[in-house]
Amino acid sequence: MTVTSEVEVGRYAAFTTDPAGGNPAGVVLDAAALNDAEMQRIAAEVGYSETAFVVQGDPSQRRYRLRYFSPEAEVAFCGHATVATAIALAERLGPGAVTFDTGPGEMSLAVAKGEDGGLRATFTSVPTHSRPATRDEWVPILECLSWSESELDPTYPPAVAYAGNNHLVLAAASRQRLARLAYDFDALADHMRANDLTTVHLVWAESPTLFHARDPFPIGGVVEDPATGAAAAAFGGYLRTRGTLELPARVHIIQGQDMGRRSDLDVQLAADDTRVKVTGSAVQLPPTD
Repeated sequence: MTVTSEVEVGRYAAFTTDPAGGNPAGVVLDAAALNDAEMQRIAAEVGYSETAFVVQGDPSQRRYRLRYFSPEAEVAFCGHATVATAIALAERLGPGAVTFDTGPGEMSLAVAKGEDGGLRATFTSVPTHSRPATRDEWVPILECLSWSESELDPTYPPAVAYAGNNHLVLAAASRQRLARLAYDFDALADHMRANDLTTVHLVWAESPTLFHARDPFPIGGVVEDPATGAAAAAFGGYLRTRGTLELPARVHIIQGQDMGRRSDLDVQLAADDTRVKVTGSAVQLPPTD
């Protein structure tokens, strides 16, 4: 826990049981008195891809309103910070159900102890949807990544997938292509802003239910996210739309491995609901100086 001039900031690694893995997130459980500028400044000081702020809450009902800020801007929804916040609240209140009111809508979560004794949180996304990306949307981004069209997997064509915010899905045809990530930071950020994209969700299919992922996030001032719960939910909705899986289905996503911060995201698709469930652990990070 780090104390700023205004509030205490919890620091967690989400989608991992190892503090050296996962995606770090800031969590401010008592942010009711903060204004937008203060939350933005705190998120910049924390420096993680997102910090979640609990701006309103009713502990008796286990219901809270959340806002999310990257170092450079507010974002509508962030999956890994949602998981971290749910686990931070469970450490205070105990495991159980919790409801978050977020920009995209109401979100239900369940926090329970895993087999290892640690806490695991499952969030249910808002209704998902996806559509084929136009060439004007994905070709310039492919150029920013220095990828060629021949390096894409035709089984999973480019698409814009939504689960609270938009993510461009691009599937590499090989693990080697996914592992080589170097891109034009400013140009990619410009194209993403122009097309209302939160991340570019780069994936490689090891099998129909096991994927490796990388998520450039330049519009948030971050080169790459080690775990992106919002993109995982959106990708689950994309797979549902593609019809490549027999439903209900479970999908496992490994992210952050090429950054040295492996994250594990479990995605569950229902047979009769476009909402997607994403499960992961979170652990507190050691105090910073």
